[in-house]
Amino acid sequence: MNKKSNTGFILIVDDNPTNLSVLCEALNSEGFRFRVAVDGESAIAQVERNQPELILLDVQMPGIDGFETCRRLKTNPVTQNIPIIFTTALADTDSKTKGFSLGAVDYIPKPFAQEEVIARVRVHLQLKQLTESLEQQVSDRTKALQQAQVQLVQQEKLSTLGELVAGIGHEINNPVNFISSNIPPLQEYIEAITQLLLLYQQEYPKPTTKITSVIENLDLDFILEDIKKILNSLEIGSERIRNLSNSLRNFSRSDSDAKISADLHQGLDSTLMILQHRLKANSQRQQIAVIKNYGVLPQVNCYLGQMNQVFMNILANAIDALDEAIIQGKIRDVTPQIKIATSIESEQFAVIRIADNGIGIPERLKKRLFEPLFTTKSVGKGTGLGLSIAHEIVVQKHKGVLNVNSQSGMGTEFIIKIPI
Repeated sequence: MNKKSNTGFILIVDDNPTNLSVLCEALNSEGFRFRVAVDGESAIAQVERNQPELILLDVQMPGIDGFETCRRLKTNPVTQNIPIIFTTALADTDSKTKGFSLGAVDYIPKPFAQEEVIARVRVHLQLKQLTESLEQQVSDRTKALQQAQVQLVQQEKLSTLGELVAGIGHEINNPVNFISSNIPPLQEYIEAITQLLLLYQQEYPKPTTKITSVIENLDLDFILEDIKKILNSLEIGSERIRNLSNSLRNFSRSDSDAKISADLHQGLDSTLMILQHRLKANSQRQQIAVIKNYGVLPQVNCYLGQMNQVFMNILANAIDALDEAIIQGKIRDVTPQIKIATSIESEQFAVIRIADNGIGIPERLKKRLFEPLFTTKSVGKGTGLGLSIAHEIVVQKHKGVLNVNSQSGMGTEFIIKIPI
């Protein structure tokens, strides 16, 4: 068996020593690598162990004939794409039709003409190579198209979300500033009026019957005390709205054209503030506990708005996973929780770990998590773009790493690494 520059080989299947000798000599003269099988069963066993580039298959053999051998090879997904050329003395139309219907690509009639054997082998090897090349190009173009689609969707979502959130934050900020700026003078006025009323009570301890009746109906002491509580509630409420407004504006910083030095903790906190309504207790579950274990992170040069979108996608998925675990009854006596930890790795990466104690992800699905349009959620609950966009932002835009650790029933942890 001669060596050839490529690693592929041709399998000759024939029980006739004379035919084998002719075919081997023909292939050997052109430097083709080849192997031999003398019946259909051994041929199938060889092909399953080590796939050839091409099979020269005799039709009339003991045991299972060439037609049956071809049929079995073509019904096996592992071997179905190997081109098969029948070598036979059967020249009738029915035999040829049967062979082609089973998936053969050609016939070489017996007795063999060496030049014809070589010519047909070369043609079908070239066709196989061209087909494989075309399939690879189609696969590469499909992946490139999917990646381009993800980028377009990611840019559009970030732009739309940024404008929406920034607009809401701005609209909230104006009235809340008006309210909060008027609370201090209102407190002063009410305090002054209260002092005036107390002074009246001291100077005129015995008011008229009409005034006494009004004071009793109003329950003046309660009102004066409750006004202070109401003002305090207004102050706390306006401060919470101000924090939400700031979180919205921080979250919406797209900075799509240039990286900036940013605090990733601020991005995480802003995202958590926006998701606060989803973390609260509802009719189906108690409140989701968020456990933060922040390390000391330096300012990181990044696209902050895009990183906030990564945090949003991963945290929202964690909440979805916990809700699904509750529905499936897989979290009962355990508090649903999300853990967020940050640290520095080797002075090179800022590391953010976001973990939940939800239902986890099966191993067979984990490898596909970052594929565009793939989702583990039920129909209507997921687009399959969130994690693919997150992967695009972390890996392509920031030259970082996005990994996932998960087991069914053991929760899921996403690990984000951004170069410092």
